[in-house]
Amino acid sequence: MVEKVPMTANGFAALEVELKERQTVHRPRIIEQIAEARSHGDLSENAEYHAAKEEQSHNEGRISEIEDKLARADIIDISKLSGDTIKFGATVTLIDEDTEKKTVWQIVGEPEADAKNGRISITSPLARALIGKSKGTSVEVIAPGGSKAYEIAKVEWR
Repeated sequence: MVEKVPMTANGFAALEVELKERQTVHRPRIIEQIAEARSHGDLSENAEYHAAKEEQSHNEGRISEIEDKLARADIIDISKLSGDTIKFGATVTLIDEDTEKKTVWQIVGEPEADAKNGRISITSPLARALIGKSKGTSVEVIAPGGSKAYEIAKVEWR
């Protein structure tokens, strides 16, 4: 059975853009670098050639990874979601019970998670602790850095 990869429409579109860029910009540039390095002669001690081949391997691996995720994508339209219970796509405002610091996280699919921009993966310890909870609830998260307690201040769908 093929396991679906949940993601938002924005996450899907971002992966499509990255795939196109890797196929139409990076791939031809790397092929050109390999050809240029080959023209310098002996490949066994040609650092430019080996670096370009390594970059090519990385790029092709990422292309395969993106194609796989797009093929298994389960696009969830957040605009059609609502309610007070936290699930995929929810934007949650949390208050750290120790520091009173407020943070806002949107729960998204793994391919589009970006902590710097307030998006956490559905598989992260924090998201797993939040799923099924609602506003006003306290939740304890056991993360690699230790245990943290949060109060759920708001659940939004945007």
